[in-house]
Amino acid sequence: MTIRRPLIAGNWKMNGRLADTAWVERFQDALVASEVDILVCPPATLLHAFGELLASRAIALGAQDCSPEPDGAYTGDISAGMLKDIGCSYVIVGHSERRSGHGESDALIRSKAEAALREGLTPIICIGENLDEREVGRAIETVLAQLAGSLPEASAEKIVIAYEPVWAIGTGRSAGPDEAQEMHAAIRAAWPGADAQALRILYGGSVKPDNAGELLACPDVDGALVGGASLDPRVFARLVNLSS
Repeated sequence: MTIRRPLIAGNWKMNGRLADTAWVERFQDALVASEVDILVCPPATLLHAFGELLASRAIALGAQDCSPEPDGAYTGDISAGMLKDIGCSYVIVGHSERRSGHGESDALIRSKAEAALREGLTPIICIGENLDEREVGRAIETVLAQLAGSLPEASAEKIVIAYEPVWAIGTGRSAGPDEAQEMHAAIRAAWPGADAQALRILYGGSVKPDNAGELLACPDVDGALVGGASLDPRVFARLVNLSS
């Protein structure tokens, strides 16, 4: 039987200033759990500062996006190699806010995940349906199509999938445990390799301490991709402690 170690990842989105590096000490003070992987993904402007603070702690550093290109004339882009150079070990790709707000396609997301893998980073590939797709009964169909289009060729141990129903992101709404388990099980069943039991699948979408316990207890939910709640170090620590 494969034991998947939980992963709790905080996505700060476009929030944070240098003064917010104090988050690290406050989070560490509130942390109890040890049987869980912890990841924080601050904005690009804070990656270097966070990298220095996290280097001696059991907390991984991740970025919120990367370019599919290794280097070159791509003004404003940040390559996976640059992220690796400043201490990142993970990178989020295909977040719904980039799919919708920046028009990112499955093919582009796959290219970004491939770029991350080439540099030894673990891509967290985000997939999820909108409210209309769920209400007409196409949630699983939509999510599995995104999965198929966004996946690079790699073993399950080198990739993390984050299921985030778009209708639950930043809305205060969240999928119930039955909905989350159904989708996570469908994603695992659709994994193209024989190592599906090694694949970590996170739930994302208004994850908070009051709903995390039920979600994290689902057999195919291997952790959480946490948005707004990760900005408060004590709240994020509670989420991590709940998952241990």
